[in-house]
Amino acid sequence: MEWVATIGSLVTMAVVLVLLYRPLGDYIAWVFTSAKHWRIEKVIYKLIGINPSTEQTWWAYLRSTLVFSAVGMVLLYAMQRLQPWLPFSLGHPSVSPDLAFNTAASFVGNTNWQAYSPELTMGFTVQSAGLAVQCFVSTAVGLAVAIALVRGLASRKSQASIGNFWVDMVRANMRILLPLAIIATIILIVGGTVQNLTGFSDIATIAGGTQSIPGGPVASQEAIKMLGTNGGGFFNANSAHPFENPTPWTNMFQCFLLLVIPFSLPRTLGKMVGDHRFGYAIAATMAVIFVVIFVLLAIAELSGAGTAPQLAGAAMEGKEQRFGINGSVMFTAATTGTTGGAINSSIDSFTAIGGMIAMLQMILGEVSPGGVGSGLYTILVLAVIAVFVAGLLVGRTPVMLGKRLGPVEMKLASLGILIVPVLTLLGMAISFAIPSVHHQIVTQAMSNSGPHGLTEVLYAFYSATVNNGSSFNGFDGNTMWLNVMLGVLILLGRFLLIAVVLALAGAFAAQDRAPSSVEELPLHRPQFVVLLVSLIVYIAVPTFFAILAAGPLAEGLR
Repeated sequence: MEWVATIGSLVTMAVVLVLLYRPLGDYIAWVFTSAKHWRIEKVIYKLIGINPSTEQTWWAYLRSTLVFSAVGMVLLYAMQRLQPWLPFSLGHPSVSPDLAFNTAASFVGNTNWQAYSPELTMGFTVQSAGLAVQCFVSTAVGLAVAIALVRGLASRKSQASIGNFWVDMVRANMRILLPLAIIATIILIVGGTVQNLTGFSDIATIAGGTQSIPGGPVASQEAIKMLGTNGGGFFNANSAHPFENPTPWTNMFQCFLLLVIPFSLPRTLGKMVGDHRFGYAIAATMAVIFVVIFVLLAIAELSGAGTAPQLAGAAMEGKEQRFGINGSVMFTAATTGTTGGAINSSIDSFTAIGGMIAMLQMILGEVSPGGVGSGLYTILVLAVIAVFVAGLLVGRTPVMLGKRLGPVEMKLASLGILIVPVLTLLGMAISFAIPSVHHQIVTQAMSNSGPHGLTEVLYAFYSATVNNGSSFNGFDGNTMWLNVMLGVLILLGRFLLIAVVLALAGAFAAQDRAPSSVEELPLHRPQFVVLLVSLIVYIAVPTFFAILAAGPLAEGLR
């Protein structure tokens, strides 16, 4: 019966996403290609002092991205440090400097790693005017960068420009994220998600005691948290908390919000480059990886390997009864397949193999379907490498959508796939190489020893660098070293890759289209999908196989 419900949830989600693939993808393409500016957008352009008609080179686009993100980070850091003097602070003190840095870096980097209990640390102003605002704008940054890369591929003749960052960022928020978030908020409120400005209330428990629980503007933050593949929860329990995620159908709706924009962006790609078949191939690649991971995760959790799960009849430790294994598997597959980072169950309590599969979803680069914007530009970088490899195999000139793949393009793509694994492993190596930090991680951060403890550490470092933000739950990252180190990894993992992607967009835009006499490889056939999926697995898995063998594999096989 569990398998029927599990497959049913997968089919239901697939049908809804397929129905919205074309209209939403076409709408997003229209948003970024329309020549008209809305009146409210013109007001915003005037306030920030930019000319919306001015086109930018990739370097100017990158500079604008970095300046905008840096200003947002400074403001969010200042709000946390000045929290006692802000309205609706709920009596919370200032956030410590290292934790404030980590949180600011995390939300600006679209990672939303939370090394603290939100309801016990942040007041309503910081939550809504700080964290929730960054959920909007950091999502818009990722979407803008993806569109810039698509523009580079879509250009018909040599040009220096790839668009205007400020226009793209404003349109992403005003025309896509804000309207969809308002609709999602209303639906979540109907489903029972809390939305108020009530402070702490004393609630009588079933056992006869009392518990102090805060209310707050939860539904509005929950909507953009999921829609923007952000993941920062209003409560420490995140989407396992009944105030955030009350029922099984709101759980499925939140999974839908995580997946709907990333799975629609390949249609946007196809529309803008004039080749819908290539968009279908990218969407198919995303879908194949997602379905395989979902099925493997379901097998691992439904089989319940281990003494405790077998005695209990199922691997229900760390999972909410109202969601069950089915709802937990769907949510985990969605959140690790995007840069979501939200959780509705304790991944630390999954079976050893189930936890490894969830981590593997991130290690594959979060391209199934990835975060809003970041999933698309990451898989396009991988597609560049796939086209180049295929061209070498068959002896053809590597051309992708009319753009030649020369030394510059290949160096940038190669650099792009190295950023996350190098940063992750380097960050772990430095942390374990310093005796005092090593001791601190082992005695304070890790809640388990042996292979499981190693898995906690690897998951935390990779989650930060790949900008996911979920954790193994047992891992406590709120130490000075980890707050600073993980914050730095978040920023480098986010913006180094963005720099590479924008440079690649500029390289494509500077090219004329290849002559029609140059025969391109067909990028819409099943063979290309198989090649791309194989390449993603081949690049990701060997890099981390040794440490996976020492962590989750060792735990699962003993």
